[in-house]
Amino acid sequence: MPFVNIKITREGATPEQKARLIQGVTDLLTDILGKNPQTTVVVIDEVDTDNWGIGGETVTVRRKRENSRTK
Repeated sequence: MPFVNIKITREGATPEQKARLIQGVTDLLTDILGKNPQTTVVVIDEVDTDNWGIGGETVTVRRKRENSRTK
């Protein structure tokens, strides 16, 4: 039974987009690895940008800095 965990930042992915991710990952495992779609589990975790760090700083801080540069 495949288990796939997708982590994305909580920034407004729609229910439709998440459903497409779940279906797409399931299809991929079925097509490439021959896995049974009925036993394939896909979980999407949405993480606040304050709780996601890259290069020693939160995504929130990085995005604020990047946005201030483009203005």
